[in-house]
Amino acid sequence: MGREVAHQLFAKADFERFNRIIHQQLEQLAEVLAKPSFGQGPIQLGAELEVNLMGPDYQISPVNVQMLERLKDPQFQTELNQYNLELNLTPVKAAGKPFSAITTEIVDKFVAARDCGDTMATRPVAIGILPTLQQQHLSQKYMTETGRYQLLANAMKKMRGMPFHIKIDGDEKIDFHTLDIGAEGANTSFQVHLMTPVEQYADTFNAAQLTTPVAIAIAANSGVFLGRCAWDETRVALFKQSVDSRRPQQNGWREPSRVYFGHGWMRKSPWEQFAQTVNLYQPIIPVFFDEEDGCYPPKLAELNFHMGTTWPWTRAIYSHSGNGHLRIEFRALPSGPTAVDMTANAAFSIGMAVGLQEQVDHYIARLPFDYAIYNFYRAARDGLNAELLWPRAWQNKPVEMKVTQVIEQMLPVANQGLSALGVDLDDRDKYLNIIERRLAGGETGGSWAKKTLCKLRESHSNDVACQKLLQIYYDNQTQGLPLAQWQRIW
Repeated sequence: MGREVAHQLFAKADFERFNRIIHQQLEQLAEVLAKPSFGQGPIQLGAELEVNLMGPDYQISPVNVQMLERLKDPQFQTELNQYNLELNLTPVKAAGKPFSAITTEIVDKFVAARDCGDTMATRPVAIGILPTLQQQHLSQKYMTETGRYQLLANAMKKMRGMPFHIKIDGDEKIDFHTLDIGAEGANTSFQVHLMTPVEQYADTFNAAQLTTPVAIAIAANSGVFLGRCAWDETRVALFKQSVDSRRPQQNGWREPSRVYFGHGWMRKSPWEQFAQTVNLYQPIIPVFFDEEDGCYPPKLAELNFHMGTTWPWTRAIYSHSGNGHLRIEFRALPSGPTAVDMTANAAFSIGMAVGLQEQVDHYIARLPFDYAIYNFYRAARDGLNAELLWPRAWQNKPVEMKVTQVIEQMLPVANQGLSALGVDLDDRDKYLNIIERRLAGGETGGSWAKKTLCKLRESHSNDVACQKLLQIYYDNQTQGLPLAQWQRIW
């Protein structure tokens, strides 16, 4: 969905033609993946960072288009809502010091965005959900006025045929209905990409899904939504519900959500995930692109576009650049708290996926995929207090294990995985040590926000407490120290 398209109307014939094309391109993809030259080249990492824009009163600042005009930096793009921006970071080689390079670029880009925002009384802040967000800010009034977002909103609302229901049973309950998909734009993430050879893809992808609950438990940074304490990583529940186009009890079989954890362990080939998306999800925006004659590898633009209209928490991505390549996109990590925290989360996630790939069959044979889904939602809700169903030697039934113990087990695995990618020792030590210190402190960004808000409520109204929470958060973020070194006020 990152490609800009014009707002337009579609006929039934457009959907039929688009459906034929993506099925044809699916077969082309199978042929491309079988070529020995496909994906040859050094492994690279990439990332996309979504941020919120806030004014001097710590409320939203819906000026993303105006800010882009002043920034004049193509790495920044609009996002769904007018108070969001996305930063596309420069791909880096996995070997060497990739995480230091990513951290440096995030900091440099944030400085440029802050300098630009000073002229507009606007500041960027990286946080999973803005604590001061109000329900009125989730309406279409605040949606970015570009064709692709309007098309997406119209398509999702038409499929739904009724208001979207947001119900989150967190520390404090949230329950409301909305006619718009603006609640999706309340979520901001740090999406990390790992180039992966075809022959290793299934194992690495399965390892990524197995360990995503572990990563999100330690990375959670979305504890407050609409002024209420919710899940440690509320984005997981909010994102799914905000674009849930399914109609309740529409049919007797379980229709899949367009936001999902997965449909099962990958068996043999990355082609499977593309095939699932084409065959399980009807096209909602049948946009056509010009394919260059003789282009090889082919762009498969319609297929890629269709993949972008579903939102799995771990996604397979095809690129035609160079010899072509595949990437695993880790989509569950939240934005914030600081640049070093985000890159540490990325290092831990990628390291676990690569470090477990050779052993992953031994894990997933003992853990049905439904249990991995269970782990994902428990980790998002409870953060470091979660208990996961985790494979153990000599087990004869599923056993719950504290996620903190699993993280301790996974830290050396992550170090091994990063070493296999050629990441320098000092880069591995620096960023995995941030995870280790956060674990020792027992706080994620999500739990820190909830405890801070509860303390501030003792002497302030809830609205003022949310503003002061965001002020403290932002001051800590600009200082750049990792979360584990932030002062506690409770």
